[in-house]
Amino acid sequence: MTEDSDPKLAYNPDAVVVSETVVIEAPASVVWAVLIDLPRYGEWNPFCFQCESTLEMGAPVVMKLNSYQGDGEVFDNCEYVCAFEPEKLLSWALPHDDAWPYPARRDQFIESLGSERCAYHSTDALLGPNGIHVMRFAGGWIKRAFDDTARALKVRAEALHAARKL
Repeated sequence: MTEDSDPKLAYNPDAVVVSETVVIEAPASVVWAVLIDLPRYGEWNPFCFQCESTLEMGAPVVMKLNSYQGDGEVFDNCEYVCAFEPEKLLSWALPHDDAWPYPARRDQFIESLGSERCAYHSTDALLGPNGIHVMRFAGGWIKRAFDDTARALKVRAEALHAARKL
């Protein structure tokens, strides 16, 4: 995931948020199509309601996110595509910056469970020496946001799949 030689990007298994895994009654291709249809995130995603990117390796992913801290605020976030495996993995990362020393990597996993169903979950590895502090401060709301996203993705993909079968 990260280079062990760079302490700014050190991986700590205690600083990883893992969403619940949802089983989706739709093929991995349908779930993938929902995940990469960034302009429509606002129609289904309760956490990341605006998202723009070309999804090319290294491309920025510019997002507007609900804060999930109960204050009704939203915030801007920009990360960079670091993995793209159709129907399996979509990832972006926030690099270390001395002005914002909180690197992280978000991985979204799709696992095919046959031709008509799959499983989805995501992780957020909070990297470097500050990762554990971010986990303690924000891990709870990040988990809630990712769980809500997983459940909403399930609803969206299953509805699209059902509509295509009609």
